[in-house]
Amino acid sequence: MGLVFGLLWLFNIFLGGIHCQGVYAPPTVRIVHSGHACNIEEEHYTERVYTIREGETLELACLVSGHPRPQIRWTKTAGSASDRFQDSSVFNETLRITRIQRHQGGRYYCKAENGLGSPAIKSIRVDVYYLDDPIVTVHQSIGEAKEQFYYERTVFLRCMANSNPPVRYSWRRGREFLSQGSDKGVEIYEPFFTQGETKILKLKNLRPQDYANYSCIASVRNVCGIPDKNVLFRLSNRTASPSIKLLVEDPMVVNPGQTVTMVCVTSGGEPAPTLTWVRNADDLPRNSVLNGGTLTLPAVSMEEAGLYSCVASNNVGNPAKKSTAIVVRGLKKGRFWITPDPYHNDDNIQIGREVKISCQVEATPPEELLFSWLKNGRPLRSSERMVITHTDPDVQPGTTNLDIIDLKFTDFGTYTCVAALRNGGIPEISIDVNISSTTVPPELTVPRGKSPLVVQEGDTVDLQCLVSGKPKPIILWSRADKETPMPDGSLHTESYDGVLRIVNVSREMTGTYRCATSQYNGFNVKPREALVELTVQYPPAVEPLFTEIRQGLGRAFALNCRVLRAHPSKVLKYEWKLGTRLLTMGQLDQRDETDYHVRALNREGYGEYTCEVTNEAGAGTCRFLVTGRAYAPEFYYDTYSALWQNKPSVYGFKLQWTQQNPLSVDRIVAYRLGIRQMGQSRWWEHEIPMEGTIGKGELISHNLTELIKPEAYLVRLTPITRFGEGDSTDRIITYSGEFHCSFEDEAVCMFSQDKTDDFDWTRHSAATRNTKYTPNTGPSIDRAGSKQGFYMYIETSRPRVTGDVARLLTPMFNVSPKSPYGTVTTAASYCFGFYYHMYGKHIGALNVYLRQKGQSGKDSSVWTLVGNQGDRWKLAKVNIHPTSSFQLVLEGVRGLGIEGDIAIDDVTIEEGECKDPPPNTLSLFVHAYALHTWFWSVLTHLSSQTQI
Repeated sequence: MGLVFGLLWLFNIFLGGIHCQGVYAPPTVRIVHSGHACNIEEEHYTERVYTIREGETLELACLVSGHPRPQIRWTKTAGSASDRFQDSSVFNETLRITRIQRHQGGRYYCKAENGLGSPAIKSIRVDVYYLDDPIVTVHQSIGEAKEQFYYERTVFLRCMANSNPPVRYSWRRGREFLSQGSDKGVEIYEPFFTQGETKILKLKNLRPQDYANYSCIASVRNVCGIPDKNVLFRLSNRTASPSIKLLVEDPMVVNPGQTVTMVCVTSGGEPAPTLTWVRNADDLPRNSVLNGGTLTLPAVSMEEAGLYSCVASNNVGNPAKKSTAIVVRGLKKGRFWITPDPYHNDDNIQIGREVKISCQVEATPPEELLFSWLKNGRPLRSSERMVITHTDPDVQPGTTNLDIIDLKFTDFGTYTCVAALRNGGIPEISIDVNISSTTVPPELTVPRGKSPLVVQEGDTVDLQCLVSGKPKPIILWSRADKETPMPDGSLHTESYDGVLRIVNVSREMTGTYRCATSQYNGFNVKPREALVELTVQYPPAVEPLFTEIRQGLGRAFALNCRVLRAHPSKVLKYEWKLGTRLLTMGQLDQRDETDYHVRALNREGYGEYTCEVTNEAGAGTCRFLVTGRAYAPEFYYDTYSALWQNKPSVYGFKLQWTQQNPLSVDRIVAYRLGIRQMGQSRWWEHEIPMEGTIGKGELISHNLTELIKPEAYLVRLTPITRFGEGDSTDRIITYSGEFHCSFEDEAVCMFSQDKTDDFDWTRHSAATRNTKYTPNTGPSIDRAGSKQGFYMYIETSRPRVTGDVARLLTPMFNVSPKSPYGTVTTAASYCFGFYYHMYGKHIGALNVYLRQKGQSGKDSSVWTLVGNQGDRWKLAKVNIHPTSSFQLVLEGVRGLGIEGDIAIDDVTIEEGECKDPPPNTLSLFVHAYALHTWFWSVLTHLSSQTQI
């Protein structure tokens, strides 16, 4: 047997379209929670705080209204600087975070926008609660620190635990709880420079009884069900801070590829210390092997050199630390330069003058570096005319110089600088330098036709400088016109042949490039320079790249194509085309845009229009798709009681929509409606004809019937004009066997006020409630815990008097016939539920009646409650058994004074008997009925006294 969740007049609607106006509305938004919240509270009437235990599931839903359907976006301001909400946003109605971590706490925002008015934004702060295991550290007083804790020593036991909210600490010695003043030898206090509660245990002048087991208990008072945590520390006369020995040399000088083993052992400490290794206060190399206190580096490389430290900790005193340096032997970066006689203003090498050859090598360790010189392959020793020196004070270490005094013809030849490390094991580096009559300083020139260079964007270009001289130095390329990096990202690019190749050149690379000689592998003289001009041409950049234009037949419109930038930009030609047919062409002289006008669109005028703007580098194209396709419909999601049932096994749905930009194209003559059961592949389609012209914002309705319970369906709607089918839009329809109203909308779910009562129920929110006017009564939050949420209540202040009645009527619901002949043979079963708030010393009564069609004046009482029920929301559920269309009447009765406000929220009606009624519902009802009878007898008595 089914309940028709909707108003009776729904059944009188014809199955075609219904048109209404003014449904476009800016978005509104509300955040509701589910998941594992352990507390929800308000802060300053503006923000909700959602408290959750670490590791639980956070689930927040963003409920929106507005038409067109608003787009939803979740964002977050981080609770910590390291958390960026995964640098993304969530574009779903529901935000779900499983196993939430502490860094994920913070303020979450739900933003809804649909292009109308300002975006709607609501926020909720998520507070993640946690409690880590506590840690006890032990320290002696300054001046008495020794390896052992003897008598007459003062010891501090500090307990620390990370937590949210702040932790409360307590201490226990053995089974005895310690408190301030319970033992003269014990002080418990909090240092002045920290925040929190007591956590320092001070043992003054250690006594024999102070050697015991100490427990620190950390507690957050069981918030969110977080249990207390404790740690045990055993204090004895052997308790000592750690000490270690490092069984390695310092430094350790090794060759590349060698296996290095470092051994660290504890030499003292109670409790037994824990050993760890670090490198340069950072992580260890990936291939390192750690086994207890032994660290092994297999096949060590130069990149793994550094300072390695062994750290021992047992939470007593300060950690012990000892370090050793790993030095990996090696040679690299061999370079040379030739310096002509500095006493003559001449860069050339000449007979009779001095010349110096310098050689530089980076060595590790530097003190092992050995240099030797050869001339034409034979050893060369230092002499009066051939002076060999090392460590030139003007140059960094690792440099050797060969000064040739009074150069002679016989001195011409090949000089070799050989760098090696003492004790060998590392390959030598040899550098050959030729000194002859052909050894001349470098000169730089740019080949003819290589500057300026004009290239197309995307090409590969070679910038070239010719280097003369012997030896040829390294060439350094840089930007001469601006302080910007080279194409490879560096400020200078080295070239050994004078060529700089740029692949996939871009327009930003236009400019002047400098090539210059370096002193390395050449003459140590003033650098030679040359400049190369590079111009990168690129085709016009235009807008729009693509635009869709929807137009009806016979209408006029214009297309515009604009040039943003181009090089060269002086001679620009354009061509307008429809498909492949040329429409017009011309040249842009002083303008940067061109237009094409269509005076009256015909069928042949539909298609893709292009405007191609060209220069020497290529073309830029604006594209316009002119179509008569209608825009997509916009489903209306705020239909009240869209779903109904008129048969036991099927249900119906009132589908509503508006048409996006209906006047931009030809009149919509029909809609193609497609429907498919979820999980199935077959579609059912039929057309819904439209009469007349659809206006902007016009609401169209169509009833879907014979939908099988409880299946969901995918609905597709496509507008049709004389052009053809337009854009489609989809939505999913789901079955719900429950009526629910939380009074958040002003329409209050089609509830109505009784015309025969004394006063009305009022829709209200605690955020705007004036507590000074009616103190000590009424709710301070809605049923969901929000000050912004709405509920219905009766205001019992003056001019209300004792016994005044306010009645609120639900919509009328239909009972579907179980008999095939349309008659109800047995009473149906439904569960009526609601939350009530009855707080105040003058609370009167709240009654619920069942009113059935055809039984005028015969309302039957189904639930009643009298008197103050406390400042909290309570759930009521009651079974009802109507035999015809029905509605519920919620009656509030004013009590003996002004502190008698009664509120209701979250009203529901479900098919079937109540599955989980509140405890003691029957006894509560009997007790309430007795109070109700007494209450009315008092009122009757007061009334009779007044008449007398």
